[in-house]
Amino acid sequence: MTTKYNISYLFCLIFSFSVLSCSEDKTIVVEAEPKSDSNVTGTITFSEDGDQVLMNAVFTGLTPGSHAIHLHEYSDCSSPDGKSTGGHWNPTFEDHGAWGNETGFHRGDIGNFEANENGEATISFETNLWCINCDDETKNIVGKAVIVHQGQDDFVSQPSGAAGSRVSCAGLIQ
Repeated sequence: MTTKYNISYLFCLIFSFSVLSCSEDKTIVVEAEPKSDSNVTGTITFSEDGDQVLMNAVFTGLTPGSHAIHLHEYSDCSSPDGKSTGGHWNPTFEDHGAWGNETGFHRGDIGNFEANENGEATISFETNLWCINCDDETKNIVGKAVIVHQGQDDFVSQPSGAAGSRVSCAGLIQ
């Protein structure tokens, strides 16, 4: 055991009942890269506070209008079309649908967002059905990918929502 470790442990022990937290960092910031010959880039931040995970994303290079955003199964953004990420993340094996739909939805079915006339967009999303680097595989988003689609999700077509090609990808690795 190193001196640095002993000091850190002592610090956490002394301040364990204060407002300071010695838990691991629960924030992931990723850069989205263009796919499918698009120019779509972005920055996506995930942060966990208690039982809530907040996603904030900013994108540029989009065509104006509505675009789908999903979490996909794998953080592998290596293919030019983004298909190396697999399908929507669906650890509870439900049908595709709008987030919160009583008849089912994938944990990766975030929804649609709007790009302005300059191709810029922001989206914020918060849920208690995700966690960052926890032991619950039905909630842990680490190892997944954020995919932005060319079009909007129709919330009906199975299993993908018929949102078109994958125009941007970011792998969630911590």
